[in-house]
Amino acid sequence: MGSHSHSGRRQFLTGGALAGFVMGAIRSVRGQTAAPEARPKDNLAYGQTSRFDNTIRRAPPRGSAITDTALMTPLQDLDGIITPSGLHFLMDHVNGIPEIDPQTHRLLMHGMVDRPLSFTMDEIKRLPSVSRVYFLECNANSRPLRDESKDSVQMVHGRTSCSEWTGVLLSVLLKECGVQRGASWIVAEGSESNKYTMSMPLAKAMDDILVAYAQNGEPVRPQQGYPLRLVVPGWEAIRSVKWLSRVKVADQPQMAWHETGNNADTRPDGKGLWFRFELGPKSVITRPSGGQRLLPGFCEITGLAWTGGNIVRKVDVSTDGGRTYKEAELQQPVLRHAHTRFRFPWKWNGEEAVLQSRCTDERGEVQPTIAEAAKNLGVTPEYFYDADHFNGIQPWKVSRDGSVHNALA
Repeated sequence: MGSHSHSGRRQFLTGGALAGFVMGAIRSVRGQTAAPEARPKDNLAYGQTSRFDNTIRRAPPRGSAITDTALMTPLQDLDGIITPSGLHFLMDHVNGIPEIDPQTHRLLMHGMVDRPLSFTMDEIKRLPSVSRVYFLECNANSRPLRDESKDSVQMVHGRTSCSEWTGVLLSVLLKECGVQRGASWIVAEGSESNKYTMSMPLAKAMDDILVAYAQNGEPVRPQQGYPLRLVVPGWEAIRSVKWLSRVKVADQPQMAWHETGNNADTRPDGKGLWFRFELGPKSVITRPSGGQRLLPGFCEITGLAWTGGNIVRKVDVSTDGGRTYKEAELQQPVLRHAHTRFRFPWKWNGEEAVLQSRCTDERGEVQPTIAEAAKNLGVTPEYFYDADHFNGIQPWKVSRDGSVHNALA
C-alpha cells in the first residue's frame, strides 16, 4: 500500500499532471471570497517576550560601510541553531518594506519555457511542500573593520541567521512550465520599488532553491519577503530574492546593477569580482565574545559554524591565539547548509588569552586566517576591510580583568 502511494505521487509530479491541477486551482481559488481585512495582533493573541529580556536586533554604528535598513542578529544572546523570526537579520536595498496583499499577489514563471504560468499564493500552497533548515548570510557579513564600535559579535557577524523554511522547490515550478533546450540561467525579481533582480545558474534552481512562504512555522514576515521569497541554500543571501514576483528562464544572466555593481568587489588590479555564489566555511565564538566579561574558573566556549560546502564536519577551538587547537563538540543535528552549534569546555586561569575557532567542511576546506585569505586572493589583509565574502578566523582577546574584545579591532 505504501509503495503504491509513493508511485502515484511520482506520477502526479511528472508529465502535465500539475498543469491540470494548477488550472483547477485557479478556478476554485478565484471563486472564493476575499480574506478578512488585516488587523493588528495584541500581546496575548501573539505572544511577546518578557519585559526583562532585551534580546533585540541592532543597527550598525554610524559611519559603517553599510548602514541603510540594516539590523543585526544578536548571536551572542541566542542558543541552539534556530534564529527566532523576529531576530533574523535585515539587510535591504529599498526605501520602505512593500505591503503586499497575498490575495492579489502573483508569481510569474516565463521566458524560455513551454508554458508560461502565473501562480496565486493559494495555488502555490496547494503544491507539494518541503520544510528545511537553512542559514542565510549577507555577503558583507564579518568584514574586519577596525574600530571600537565593531567590538561585539553582533556588530561584526550579525548578518547571518538560520531558520526552518517551508515552501515549494523551484524545480517543481520550472518542470511544470517546461524548461526549453538552451536555457542555462534564471532571473528572479522582487516586488519592491526598485524591482531587485538577481541571476542564478539554472542548475542551482533545479537542485535545491526553495520558493518559501513560511519561516519557523509561521508566514514569512514582511521584512523577510512576505508573502513569498527565494531561499538559496549555501549561497550569499543577496541571491535569496524577497517579495518574489517573477522568475524568468534565460540563456544568460541579467547583469543587473545589484549583481554586477553594488555587490561586486574590485581587486587591486582593477578587475571586478562578479557572480560569486557559494559561501566558504566559517565559524565564530559567540560566548565569550567582544563586550562580555569573564570570571576565573570554568567557562563553556560556544559558537556557530556554517558553510556553503554542504555540511560542517569539524570545529577546532584555540585558547592561545591559534598556536594550538583542540576539537570541539558539535551539537546535533548537524544539517546541510544550516548553522551548527559547537561547544568546548575551558577553565580560565585569569591570564590573558586569545580565543578563536576554525571550521572544516565535508569537502576538507578549512576556514582561513585573515592572512591566509589575503594570500589566497593575492591581496593584502587590508583589502577585506571593505570587501565582501570574508570568512576569516575571528579572534577574541580576554584581558586579565575579564573583559573580552575584538582582537582584529
